[in-house]
Amino acid sequence: MASGNRDIRQRLLFEDCDIRGEIISLETVLSEVYTRNPYPEVLRAHLGEFLAAAALISANLKTAGTVTVQARGDGPVPLLMADCTDRRDLRAIARMPEPNAPLAADLRELVGSGHLSVTVALPGRQRHQGITPLEFPRLADCLSDYFSRSEQLPTRFWLAADHRSAAGLLLQALPAQLQRQDARDRSWEELRVLADTLSPAEQLTLDHQTLLHRLFHTQRVRLYDPVAVRFSCSCSKTRIGSAIVALGTDTVAELFDTGPVIETQCQFCHQHYSFTAEQLRAEALGGGTSLH
Repeated sequence: MASGNRDIRQRLLFEDCDIRGEIISLETVLSEVYTRNPYPEVLRAHLGEFLAAAALISANLKTAGTVTVQARGDGPVPLLMADCTDRRDLRAIARMPEPNAPLAADLRELVGSGHLSVTVALPGRQRHQGITPLEFPRLADCLSDYFSRSEQLPTRFWLAADHRSAAGLLLQALPAQLQRQDARDRSWEELRVLADTLSPAEQLTLDHQTLLHRLFHTQRVRLYDPVAVRFSCSCSKTRIGSAIVALGTDTVAELFDTGPVIETQCQFCHQHYSFTAEQLRAEALGGGTSLH
């Protein structure tokens, strides 16, 4: 791992109690996202938290797959979304129909009346999605509430971001093995209270080891080797072509009414793609459909 790399995720384990965690820092990933989509600073901070959250949750992927964290509503930003693959490839996007609309730091006001979803997509298997209302002003609280509803194991998130960097901490209680159940519950409450003292400034400026020592210096914490995360988009000409074909023959015909080539770009990375009718026909035949 290159010295000074701030785009890393690390697993942590409390040696004397049944509690684990993940911690992440992001800088270059955010820069890559914001270079392609110059969002306002407030929106950048929200997207940074979504990126950190997706990366934290995806750490539990045991096979190839993608975790997507998404908020949808009827507010000034009706869509906020980030995903992370098992290969630690991150990307994110936001929808802002009115570019000059005032934006709130409160996630509920930003997205409006809507919901938060966490989706786990595994190739060849049925997609799993959980949905919860947006009832809290911060993504960390929304996710903590979601996991309290959907998981048997207590799980909490602490997220922070500004227009340049993002950070996240996840703690999760494990089934009682080292401890009796009541002792594990006491340990969980103690560590949760300690983590609640964490400030956004500390998350965004301290390295992982220093931050964990400051919070949990009375505990024996095993911090695993860091793994790099990066910005990367899964788009390809085949994927984009298949998406166009899926619009249906009538819609595709209308698109070609304006010219012999359909021009489009990926909404995440802004990679440009162009298709002739012959190229789209090849995509359609590859997918077992017809395009006339």
